[in-house]
Amino acid sequence: MVTRWGARFLGRRLPCAIGRGGITWAKREGDGATPAGVHRIVGLLYRPDRIAAALPGWAMPIGPADLWSDDGADPDYNHRVRAPHAFSHERLSRPDPLYDLILLTDWNWPDAIPGRGSAIFLHRWRKPRHPTAGCVAFAPGDLLWIARHLTPRTRLIVRP
Repeated sequence: MVTRWGARFLGRRLPCAIGRGGITWAKREGDGATPAGVHRIVGLLYRPDRIAAALPGWAMPIGPADLWSDDGADPDYNHRVRAPHAFSHERLSRPDPLYDLILLTDWNWPDAIPGRGSAIFLHRWRKPRHPTAGCVAFAPGDLLWIARHLTPRTRLIVRP
């Protein structure tokens, strides 16, 4: 469970960062808020050039051509896409380490509604408790521990 004060998972309390817009029941693209509700973990992506640690067998590597569509006009809105891509997108293979390990959520996925928000991930934080654009972010060691201990479809409960 995630709140603005932190997260609880398998009996552990973990510090985390949420969106700069807080937690909301009315998520919109670009509002900087983390969507409240019960979500599921639907994927695990990682940078094999940066993550050497053992990961679960369902983890999928990402590279320079991997992107995430954040354009409501794109038929692939809020889905993983490949470069070159004509619509607005986020590069998953970033120069900084924020997306070295990404847990994908089912927020507005797979049947995305344009404008309801995209790319709601669990990822590494920029610095302790530094706000995100809507994702939930953790210290690198905590994120790795979470990734090793969950399974696909694990619930992510976000409460305001």
